[in-house]
Amino acid sequence: MAGVRVTKVDWQHSKNGAAHHTQDYPCSELVVRRGQLFSLKLGLNGVLESEEALIFTVETGPQASEALHTKVIFQTAELEIGDNWSAAKEEQTENSLTVSLISPSNAAIGRYLLSARASSRRKHSDRKLGEFVLLFNPWCPEDDVFLDSEEERQEYVLNDSGIIFRGVEKHIRAQGWNYGQFEEDILNICLSILDRSPSHQSDPANDVSHRHDPVYVTRIISAMVNSNNDRGVIQGQWQGKYGGGTSPLRWRGSVTILQKWFKGRCKPVKYGQCWVFAGVMCTVLRCLGIATRVVSNFNSAHDTDGNLSVDKYVDSFGRTLEDLTEDSMWNFHVWNESWFARQDLGPSYNGWQVLDATPQEESEGVFQCGPASVNAIREGDVHLAHDSPFVFAEVNADYITWLWHEDEKRERVYSDTKKIGRCISTKAVGSDSRVDITGLYKYPEGSRKERQVYSKAVKKLLSVEAWGRRTRIRRVSGRGLWRDDLLEPPVKPSITGKFKVLEPPVLGQDLRLALCLTNLTSRPQRVRVNLSGATILYTRKPVAEILQESHTVRLGPQEEKKIPVTISYSQYKEDLTEDKKILLAAMCLVSKGEKLLVEKDITLEDFITIKVLGPAVVGVAVAVEVSVVNPLLESVKDCVLMVEGSGLLQGQLSIDVPSLQPQESALVQFNITPSKSGPRQLQVDLISSKFPDIKGFVIIHVATAK
Repeated sequence: MAGVRVTKVDWQHSKNGAAHHTQDYPCSELVVRRGQLFSLKLGLNGVLESEEALIFTVETGPQASEALHTKVIFQTAELEIGDNWSAAKEEQTENSLTVSLISPSNAAIGRYLLSARASSRRKHSDRKLGEFVLLFNPWCPEDDVFLDSEEERQEYVLNDSGIIFRGVEKHIRAQGWNYGQFEEDILNICLSILDRSPSHQSDPANDVSHRHDPVYVTRIISAMVNSNNDRGVIQGQWQGKYGGGTSPLRWRGSVTILQKWFKGRCKPVKYGQCWVFAGVMCTVLRCLGIATRVVSNFNSAHDTDGNLSVDKYVDSFGRTLEDLTEDSMWNFHVWNESWFARQDLGPSYNGWQVLDATPQEESEGVFQCGPASVNAIREGDVHLAHDSPFVFAEVNADYITWLWHEDEKRERVYSDTKKIGRCISTKAVGSDSRVDITGLYKYPEGSRKERQVYSKAVKKLLSVEAWGRRTRIRRVSGRGLWRDDLLEPPVKPSITGKFKVLEPPVLGQDLRLALCLTNLTSRPQRVRVNLSGATILYTRKPVAEILQESHTVRLGPQEEKKIPVTISYSQYKEDLTEDKKILLAAMCLVSKGEKLLVEKDITLEDFITIKVLGPAVVGVAVAVEVSVVNPLLESVKDCVLMVEGSGLLQGQLSIDVPSLQPQESALVQFNITPSKSGPRQLQVDLISSKFPDIKGFVIIHVATAK
């Protein structure tokens, strides 16, 4: 008997998509999540007898095998939720049969081929039904990525836009970012990123078999989002020169970057910096079903040698000596956190895991970082995988300033202006506000517990286990430095100093500040003040010197004096980078050899206002009004508004702005037609060759059409 044949399949896209929270993926294939039931309606050329079973085969990857669990053969029976694929017959008509299938909650994610045959038919007569995509499932309690909060799942898995915090500790700015994980082709691109990894290229069968594990998958993605060791997505550039590519600050989201990489045959996209790497990795991991958020750390240490100190060398004007300074403290650094269980470490380390795609240091010979358990960082367990010592240093290292003398001697300088790891920030669940999560990474600064954790971490860092090999610390003085070997902190000087901003620092205008010095003693003091100023990148790397002057100040007992500091627009306009940052330094040389370094990071302000003129409804055009201002004291002719927003308009919109006279404002109107309901982010940037991009965004609540 030939037996009943399967003739066609109805993938039940709408029903399965709603149940699996995958209805927003625009691809033609069915997208479902592991560990959860889904239904198919099969067309048959007859009626399947009650005792007859359907035999299914699922396989993923180019060399699928039962031994590696990338190929599984199973048949309809009682539905079982467990370690194996399972299927059951549900409802039968004359020419169709509805079946329910369920994958194990630890199945490898990726694209699967599904085949089926009736048990009465001979082997090798399977009918290929087509392909479907299986994702991680934060809704499934048995999945390692399970997240037990619907509000958080909506934010960290399904929200396709977000906010990245940038700036400086005292002046944190919000920047909109379009993750766009549900845009055309993005799921396919995210799966192809896994297939382009060196692990897959060298051993595809083994690589695919490990895709059940979020630790493995996220580590691969952290390497593949940068292009340093592979044909990864983004090429980093921190020199302030972006010829042959796009400035990192010009990107408004991940979609254009991922599409450009894919269409360009996996040629790295130029250029990215930390928030771009983090924005793209957030897109990829949310797309694959792992709850992920973007995190900003202000005053972030880049400790190149693992001695838990950032050693900065300066001259007598407080200027950074770049050829001697290997470590750095960035104004901010942006990474990701993803939520999953750590089967490799134990339940104490479940929860948020740090992942960082910015290529800073190699890990196991590759520019990748994480996953490092946030709980492990807070408890000082820096011996645990992966890259915990580096992340611990980013939020805990000491910032030490050395004055370098011409005779090649160095002297530690008192500086209390900088603390590492401040205002660690992420977007709030369900709103645009900033949440400070510093307490997840460390105990309160200066507390007994914080000092105990720090000592514990130092001991573990000195052990071979933390790094896999003993690391010799090379320093310009020619001797190794570990935290315990550092000189005692210099005696606190008998004066204090602080820069005060007298007027808000606005792009295109002169900067007015004062250096306020206070004598803490009851005797007169004479202070030599060497002032310097430089335009900088957000990594605090100097670009160009714009100020150098010296003053001698006499301070009476307990007296405070102000030294006015003015930097004209003409002094900084040619050398200001797109980061819009300036670093001021004052080296104060007090009698008896006391030295005090005072520093101030300044971010220049700019303004753009966006208004939606009416209710926003799916399928109905609505006007948007943007107010822009020419920040300069000269006219500009070449301004353009660049507009982007998932679910609000297709691709990007470019709008020419009329010529603007010095400091003139203008209103620009355009229409958008929303295609998706719910909260949607519209980004609008004012772009000109005469000044750095001015960025703005607004959240628009789109209603469904009645």
